[in-house]
Amino acid sequence: MQNVTSLAEYRATPPSIFFNRRELDQILRVYGQMVADGEWRDYAMADGAERAVFSVFRRASEMPLYRIVKCPKWAKRQGAFAILAPGNQILKRGQDLETVLRFFERKRLNVVD
Repeated sequence: MQNVTSLAEYRATPPSIFFNRRELDQILRVYGQMVADGEWRDYAMADGAERAVFSVFRRASEMPLYRIVKCPKWAKRQGAFAILAPGNQILKRGQDLETVLRFFERKRLNVVD
């Protein structure tokens, strides 16, 4: 038997937050560079009523190294985008995703032979 939802119930459910095409392109560009450098190997995406999350893994069986979060509720304070470490420590936060993603450029430049 199919679960049928009334139109009123459908309209009452909040829309899911997710990355738009431009934001996802920016994230995947950084992800591709880090994969090419051998730093990252897997990712996962999640959407929800309050936030969207792009998690980055070194190995699929581990906890995420970083989580790139879009939370519109945070926009009025310090920005809707953030990069979180495994312990929910905020590493970078801002209004512009491109600026926030520059955090990973510094990580790439710190490699010393």
